Formats: sequence, structure tokens, C-alpha cells
Amino acid sequence: MPITITIPEVKDSWDPIKEEFVSSKGYTLNLEHSLISLQLWESKWKKPFLTSEKNPAELIDYIKCMTINKGIPDEAYERIPMSEMTRINDYIKDPMSATVIYDLSPERKGRGSKKNSTPTAERIYYWMISCNIPSEYRKWHLNQLLTLIRVFDVENNTEKMSKTDSAAWRRQQNAARRKAMHSKG
Repeated sequence: MPITITIPEVKDSWDPIKEEFVSSKGYTLNLEHSLISLQLWESKWKKPFLTSEKNPAELIDYIKCMTINKGIPDEAYERIPMSEMTRINDYIKDPMSATVIYDLSPERKGRGSKKNSTPTAERIYYWMISCNIPSEYRKWHLNQLLTLIRVFDVENNTEKMSKTDSAAWRRQQNAARRKAMHSKG
């Protein structure tokens, strides 16, 4: 789901470099935080977007990569109001999902699961292909796509308990219930 932001028109603003009054057209940007925008940005900057520090030029460039509508001049991005930058940041951070993934098995931690890898565009494409997720999902909000991939990871890697472990777990649960209910059976 894209977000729409507005860059207001500027009339008769003093340009100290040109030493003259200038006017600038207003723009409406449609932005999409997706795997496509991530791939465009990483191909230019050669570093993972999701886990690296970014300077202001890199952040502005990511907004350019997120822009769906065409014909927006570079100078317009320099005039994005702080309130709109806050909205963009909130949009990028939004999980876009009600799904909460609980990993209750401490023995799985550190065993090569997707959550332990630095997510780059190529790695996310690999995960999509591995999970048979259609390529049109690359237009989804990136956090929503990553949540879907995590669901696949958790669902596909749920290990079944052995009969011995299962019986021990049931005995433990029954003992805890008897103790809580002050019961003998």
C-alpha cells in the first residue's frame, strides 16, 4: 500500500546563492516501500539498506527509489517538509501486519534461520523463490513481505517432538495443573 506525501509550492523564496527570489512548483509523491525500491537503492549504494547507517543523501535517494510517479525533479526531494519525512519514516517502520511470530523453541536460535541473516534484496528474492511466493508480492510493503517469509520459516521448520519428549511434556503439564488446582488426579 503506497503512501502519498505533498511537497508544497514555494512562492517568492529568497535564494541566497542566486541572490534572487525564486518560486518552486509543488509536488505530490506516491511512495512504495517495497522489495523493488530496496533493490534499486542497494544496487546503487552497494550496502544492505535494512541494517546499515544512512546519511541524509542516502535517505533522500531511498525516497527517490520509493517514488512510483515519474517526472519528479531532484530538487523537489530536497524540499520535503519535516512532517512528511516523519510520515515516510513511520510508513517504512510500519509492520503492515497483525501477525506476531512467537519462536518458543530456544534450541532453534542460531541455527541458520532467516532471521539471523542480513536481509538484502537478493536474499529476500531467494527467500521468496524458496517459499514459492509469487513475484508480484515484491510490490508489497517490505515489512509485510518479510513477515510472510518469517511465517513460512516458522511453519516449515516446526520440529515435532519425539514420543518420549511428548509424553514428558504432557506429564509436566498435568503435574502443573494438579498443583494449581490442588488436585490428586
